[in-house]
Amino acid sequence: MHIPENYLSPSTCGVFDVVMIPIWAHAIKKVRETVPREKMPLLGVAAAFCFLAMMFNVPLPGGTTGHAVCGTLVAILFGPWAATIAVSIALIIQAVFFGDGGILAIGANCFNMAFVLPLVGYGIYSFILGHSKNKSLGTELIAAGVGSYVAINLAAICAAIEFGVQPLLFTDGAGHALYCPYPLWVSIPAMSIGHLTIFGLAEVVFTVGILAFVRKVAPSFGVKTPVVETKDKKAFAPVYALIAALVVLTPLGLIAEGDAWGEWGTEDLADMVGYTPVGLGDGWEWTALMPDYSLAALPDIAGYILSAIIGVALLIVIFRLVAAAMKPAVDFDK
Repeated sequence: MHIPENYLSPSTCGVFDVVMIPIWAHAIKKVRETVPREKMPLLGVAAAFCFLAMMFNVPLPGGTTGHAVCGTLVAILFGPWAATIAVSIALIIQAVFFGDGGILAIGANCFNMAFVLPLVGYGIYSFILGHSKNKSLGTELIAAGVGSYVAINLAAICAAIEFGVQPLLFTDGAGHALYCPYPLWVSIPAMSIGHLTIFGLAEVVFTVGILAFVRKVAPSFGVKTPVVETKDKKAFAPVYALIAALVVLTPLGLIAEGDAWGEWGTEDLADMVGYTPVGLGDGWEWTALMPDYSLAALPDIAGYILSAIIGVALLIVIFRLVAAAMKPAVDFDK
C-alpha cells in the first residue's frame, strides 16, 4: 500500500501534503491533550508495532505481496489522533531511510494509512464496543478485528483511487499515462482483492493478536490507564520482549517474492504495459540509506533485522525526545 515515488503526479502529491498539514496539526493538539508525558514513550513502542508489521510481507497468489499496518491497534491503545502521529512518523522513517514509499508521496501514504485507517478502525471498534452489553476482552477483540479489517480495506481503496485517477488526468500526446498507467477499473479491483482476503486477514491477526497479548500481560500499556502505573518499568517487559521477537522474525517477510501491486520498478512496469510513463522514467528519486531494508555488504536476512532494529530504535528515541519536551502529565484525578 506504500505508494512509490513518481506513481502520483507532483500536483496530486501536493494536494495530499496540503490536506495532511491541518490533520497533523489537529492530531498534535489532540495528542498534547490526551497523552501525558509519562505515556509518550509507550506511544513510540506502539508505533514500532506498526513499523514491524509493515515489514512482514504476505504473498498473494499471482506474485504480489502486501502487509498489515496495525493503525487500528495504536488507535485502540492511545486514541485515533495519536495513531495518526505514530503511523505518520513510522511511514516517514520507512520512506527516508529505507525507500519504502515515495518521499513525494508521504502525504498520500499518511492520508491512507495514518489518517483514514486508524480513524475508521477506531470508529468501528468504538461503535461495536459501545453497543455491546458484554464488555469482555472477547468482545473487545471482535470489535478490534472488525474495525481493523474494514479500515485497511478502506485505506486500500483510497490508494487505488489515487493510482487510478492518474491516467485519467495526466497523459502525453500519444495518450500514454505520465504516471501510474492503470485506471480506476483496474486499480480498485486489483487492490481490493488482496486486502479483502489475505492482507485484511493479516491486519486482523496482527491487531487482535497483539492487543490480546498486551491486555493480558501489560494491562497498563495504553493511554486510558493511570499514569502512576507507568513508573513500574517491569510491567512493560513482556511488550518489549514481543518487539524483540518480532524484530528477529522480520526476515519472514523476505519469503514473499514479488512486489506489492503498484510498487513495481520502472523496468518491470514497462514490461507490463509496453512503455515507460514519462513521469516515472524522468521523475525525481530519493537515495535511501538502506533501500528495501537491505545493505549491500550484508546478507538479506541480516540487513532486514538491522533495518528493523534501526526503525524501532528511531521511533522509541523520537517519542522519548517528544516526552522530554512535554509538560508534566495530565492529572486524571481532577
